Amino acid sequence: MSNANTPPPLPPSGPGSPQDVPPLPGSFPIDPATLPKPIRDEVLAPDPVAIDTSAAELKDGQNHCPKCGATDIRHKHGTDLLVCLFCRNEWQGARVEEAFGFGEGHDELVGTIVASGARDIAADAASVITFKCTGCGAEVAVNTANAMTARCHWCRHVFGVNEQVANGAVPDAVLPFHIKKDDAVARIRQFVDKRRLFALKEFKEQFTPENVVGVYLPYMIVDGKASADIAGQGEIETARYTRGSGDKKKTYYDADIYQVERHIDFTVDDLPLESSGERGKLDTRVNTNNIINTILPFDTKNAVKWNASYLSGFTSEKRDRDVEHLRPRLEDQLLSIARAQVETSVDRYDRGVRWEQEGLDVHGTRWVSMYLPVWLYSYHQPGKNGGLLHYIAVNGRTGETMGSIPVQQWKLILAALTVGTLLEGIAIMILAN
Repeated sequence: MSNANTPPPLPPSGPGSPQDVPPLPGSFPIDPATLPKPIRDEVLAPDPVAIDTSAAELKDGQNHCPKCGATDIRHKHGTDLLVCLFCRNEWQGARVEEAFGFGEGHDELVGTIVASGARDIAADAASVITFKCTGCGAEVAVNTANAMTARCHWCRHVFGVNEQVANGAVPDAVLPFHIKKDDAVARIRQFVDKRRLFALKEFKEQFTPENVVGVYLPYMIVDGKASADIAGQGEIETARYTRGSGDKKKTYYDADIYQVERHIDFTVDDLPLESSGERGKLDTRVNTNNIINTILPFDTKNAVKWNASYLSGFTSEKRDRDVEHLRPRLEDQLLSIARAQVETSVDRYDRGVRWEQEGLDVHGTRWVSMYLPVWLYSYHQPGKNGGLLHYIAVNGRTGETMGSIPVQQWKLILAALTVGTLLEGIAIMILAN
């Protein structure tokens, strides 16, 4: 019989011993230093830091006038102001950069910083948001797929989806429209008129002001700190000469070839990336919606804190792309910026530089979800494979206008033949003299 006062034996060592139990939650059983670099970097990467941009005063879905308390609030067109339709009081929304410090600290960015409106979209998030009216107790539903505001059908209180829900409908900031609809229609009409000669007849006939709509499009606005290493071969011409005669004459050149290497550290401020999968499609065989990128830039520095009242009278499109979906696009953009920044340092290579190796290291990023204002006119041109969707877009802040117009092919061919004949005639006259 064992003695009750005898201490228990020491635990055995080796396989099956208590030392081999599973690691505690939160610990990592493998030394990360032994892992391949891509896996090691992912394991050691810090979790995204979230910045809360939600407005506590708007969580009940009502935006109250600071003067009279009414909820019927609208955006005053042509300005960044909100106006109360009851007492006509006007006020300015807080700029998001000043409110949350997004305009500073670019050189200190480390890891991934995500504002609350840019967090990952929950897979099971519902599109319909229900509010309980504080005025009469009725339940008011807002379908975020096509609207961000609704009015109580009993007491006329106005509700807006201001709380940052998990379905990607509510961004961190909004850049209000400055260009009014009449101005946008005039700019689109002018754009079409300059190309009227070749434009499809049906396209010209269907253009009406009613078909021009103001829409807020979802973007991720990214600040970043990065470095890049670029290497390749540059050529400096040393001699040029010709050999042969007549049709066999050829020009040759001699050049010294140099290995060119460049390292650059840089930051980016307010880089816009489309956060809608549909808008991000660049397949020009189906649509021309990437024309929207040609009306950049937007003055995102003036964006204000999110408030659904700015969307009254406009449509909007929900974000459906998360940060990780957009990283490859961001890296492409950063590499393009790096190439542009080193261009001035390779001017001496008069034959140019052929970049053969590129490396990018993103040290830190900050992601903010934002609505940008665009006036749109669209036209579907029937044809093979479902036809082609054309857009004319107007920057809702600057008025910059660009678009795609369906043309009558026979007019283009006739014009080309006419120009060709004219040029041929001029060439004959020159040779005759």
